[in-house]
Amino acid sequence: MKLWVGLGNPGARYAGNRHNIGFMAVERIAAAHGFGPWRARFQGLAADGMLGGDKVLLLRPGTFMNLSGQSVRAAADFLKLDPADITVFHDEIDLAPGRLRLKPGGGHAGHNGLRSISVHLGDGCARVRLGVGHPGHKDAVPDYVLHDFSKADQDWLEPLLQGIADGAAALAQGDGARFQNAVALRLAPPKPKRNTAPPNAPPQGPPGNPLRNPPGTPSGTPPGNAPGNPPGSPPGSPSGNLPENPSGNPPGNLPQNMADNLPENLAEPQPAPSLAATPDTRSALQKLMDRFG
Repeated sequence: MKLWVGLGNPGARYAGNRHNIGFMAVERIAAAHGFGPWRARFQGLAADGMLGGDKVLLLRPGTFMNLSGQSVRAAADFLKLDPADITVFHDEIDLAPGRLRLKPGGGHAGHNGLRSISVHLGDGCARVRLGVGHPGHKDAVPDYVLHDFSKADQDWLEPLLQGIADGAAALAQGDGARFQNAVALRLAPPKPKRNTAPPNAPPQGPPGNPLRNPPGTPSGTPPGNAPGNPPGSPPGSPSGNLPENPSGNPPGNLPQNMADNLPENLAEPQPAPSLAATPDTRSALQKLMDRFG
């Protein structure tokens, strides 16, 4: 059996105060882990449940902060618990907002709730110190802790409380490192890996056999079968895949030498016949007869 105590002041007037972050922590644990209803017990409100295989009683003292030790002592005596079985959740002005530290025991460092518990049970209770920040001057501390968290504080307060609930079972099992890691993951979650591939990109084929068409290919064209002839095609060739040719070469491939498949009389260009090359052997009389005949 373990006793976890959240420190704060009872009543709606103090519910949102920085001094009440201990109340907030045990309330979040109870809600997240299905604890029983809060009941009036031990001069405060208590709820019980299971964490990590251990039974845990959560306590919110109703005696106000300065007399917290009375309520904690009443619960410890009834349950026959030693200070080593008790963990206290409290605000800590010497930690930056959102920081959390575990402490096995020690002095109260001016905290009135811890001072009261020390009077009744000694300094052996473990602590979960919840950073709320410092106002900058010790004279401003009472007014600072008795004021509500600001709207800006919600950016770290909510993840902190959720992280405490996430790691509560580990804390109950004595695994403080795993408990603190659960809190850290809520306060600074890992960034998702960026996907650099364009959405709906077609699969990449093996080198030398691309499956994508070059830029400018009309939509609907099958990958790797873009229209247009390959470089070197003769003018007038049909676009796209070339038809089979009589040379037996694969479709779309021109023979290496076009002259191989042309008629012999077209293989080389022939000069036009010249009239001057044939002498006129007709006689003058024959020429006249041919002209007027």
